[in-house]
Amino acid sequence: MVSTSKAYNSFEVTQIQFDRIADILNLDAATRDLLRVPMREYHFSIPVHMDDGRVNVFRGFRIQHNDARGPCKGGIRFHPQETVDTVRALAMLMTWKCAVVDIPLGGSKGGVICDPHNLSAREQELICRGWVRQVARNVGPTIDVPAPDVMTTPQHMLWMLDEWEAIHGEKGPGFITGKPVGSGGSLGRTEATGFGLIFTLREALRELGVKVSDTLASVQGFGNVAQYAVRLYRQLGGTVIGVSSWDQVDKVSYFFRKLDGVDPDTLLKITDRFGGIDKDKARGEGYEVLPGDAWIEQEVDVLVPAALENQINGDTVPRIHQRVKVLAEGANGPTTPDADTVLRDRGMFVIPDFLGNAGGVTCSYFEQVQSNTNYYWDKDEVLGKLDLKMTSAFLAVSELARREKLFMRDAAYVIAVSRVAKACKDRGWV
Repeated sequence: MVSTSKAYNSFEVTQIQFDRIADILNLDAATRDLLRVPMREYHFSIPVHMDDGRVNVFRGFRIQHNDARGPCKGGIRFHPQETVDTVRALAMLMTWKCAVVDIPLGGSKGGVICDPHNLSAREQELICRGWVRQVARNVGPTIDVPAPDVMTTPQHMLWMLDEWEAIHGEKGPGFITGKPVGSGGSLGRTEATGFGLIFTLREALRELGVKVSDTLASVQGFGNVAQYAVRLYRQLGGTVIGVSSWDQVDKVSYFFRKLDGVDPDTLLKITDRFGGIDKDKARGEGYEVLPGDAWIEQEVDVLVPAALENQINGDTVPRIHQRVKVLAEGANGPTTPDADTVLRDRGMFVIPDFLGNAGGVTCSYFEQVQSNTNYYWDKDEVLGKLDLKMTSAFLAVSELARREKLFMRDAAYVIAVSRVAKACKDRGWV
């Protein structure tokens, strides 16, 4: 159980989840010790000459959790509340994410404590180049491959690639993924995480004997993952009754509800580049504007947390309506272990985060393969391969859950941790 009397720590939660699976698998002490913490951590300072003449020093991180199955892989986050424990947790989740979809990569994560809202393009570029300079010898196509994450973009990735290539004196498009199409990026990468989530949701509803066209969904978030998840879910016939977004001016989130169905194209016209929806214009389009946490209590069949961690916890889980059949986690770490206990007792079908949102890293892997071979696929081929990978991973997890009577999250962890533990053992590390 995670205590609600102290601050939420995502790394502690990730370790609690790992410990549970280590017990199920009866892992030996050495393997537990190896997989419970990152193998390598880099903490560094990035001095930047700001536009007003001052020099600001930004704190940066790169955490490499495990590379037994291949080069590390993981995004770089720009966030004013970034913490090293958050980066550690996400690096560990990346290890499990790559393993559960069976791609030959390990897990890493990076971050910089900064707020891009308050930085010019030039200042952001200097942070990107400074980040690469600090870890240039410890990242690369065969070592550790970064990607975009919270508040980082294809442009950030291209600046980082340019800096890495300048330092090493060679072209290395496979060093980083999430690049712009035309500069080594992959078609389909933008849609990948949201589409991958819906591919798994489609299979879950099929297993439950429910038609997508008969379902309603409530979504937390309206960033990249949520937007494309909503789009594909609607294409399959489902109805999304609402999405939430953060209001940069009011510093609170709002839930935008329309019971006859959200239109993402309409909302995108009144959305800023960080996913914030203009509440006054939304009302003009017929949307109810409710408090941001209203997403969790809607009378729907599917809940899709696709924004922040720690959203479904011991305090909020009782608010989930009895109608909800599936929880499809698009965000990283949205559900705490104490909430999982409640969901398990309710018999909720949970698509765990590191399976549900693995479409992004899967397509990043596809981009890495294309960049390294200098041969690029069309979008239909990318999305077809993504569907196959996500569906295969889901079916493997679901089959194990049914056979061993495991909670879906536990089944996904058992598959992922087993694969990584075997790679460590096969290499002679433990």
